[in-house]
Amino acid sequence: AALMGMRPIADVEYGDFIFLAMDQLINNAAKLRYMSAGKLKVPMVMRIPVGASGRGAQHSQSVESYFIHVPGLKVVCPSNAYDAKGLLKTAIRDDNPVMFFEHKLLYGAKGRRENVDARAEVPQEEYLIPFGVADIKRRGSHVTIIATLRMVYTVVSAAEKLKDEGISVEIIDPRTLIPLDKDTILKSVRKTNHAVIVHEDNLTGGWGAEMAAFISSEAFDYLDAPLKRVCAPDTPVPFAPIMENYWVPGEADVIRAVREVMNR
Repeated sequence: AALMGMRPIADVEYGDFIFLAMDQLINNAAKLRYMSAGKLKVPMVMRIPVGASGRGAQHSQSVESYFIHVPGLKVVCPSNAYDAKGLLKTAIRDDNPVMFFEHKLLYGAKGRRENVDARAEVPQEEYLIPFGVADIKRRGSHVTIIATLRMVYTVVSAAEKLKDEGISVEIIDPRTLIPLDKDTILKSVRKTNHAVIVHEDNLTGGWGAEMAAFISSEAFDYLDAPLKRVCAPDTPVPFAPIMENYWVPGEADVIRAVREVMNR
């Protein structure tokens, strides 16, 4: 449909099932524009619900990192309703395939204590949010925390408690991982001299590893301490609620990491 001039939007329920379409996405959609020297366009959006939400190992993965490795794909991770609308409209207008990740607990369904209030003032009129422009959720001077999706709210909550300890946290929501707003991230790290990266994906090979490599390469001389990653363990997502709560990075994990980089 995309190759024939339409702009399809596919809703993959759940994101874990996206692997069934990996050949079509990686070997076709992501490469056809390049292979045709720009003659072919693939303007399609894949809406992909991700994240732990009490549904077990096969319905709870965070799979963003699989796709940041594929040239030709754009990777979007909105954390609130305002961003979701503006970024989705931008994605629909893009002539490249866009992987649009949405955390299930940000949908606001009733009945789960873990649901996050991701409401925001959403204008009825048209507006677009450009890709590659991060959002500074909170200004700070002591440490930079980079987080996406549900983890933005965990970090905001942790920052409030760290404020009571005299630690000023700057929070950056990249909004898009591909393209990535490197300038905003580097400017913040060079100001605070400390960095913590938080995501719900597994530690090994998560997008935080690429973020850590880029910061270490571009801002190493500005870091007063090794940066920290706060991520899920390298195990499948547990089904039991008490185990899932332990598995997902929490407020206490973020606070601990910040204290360590600040040598507190």
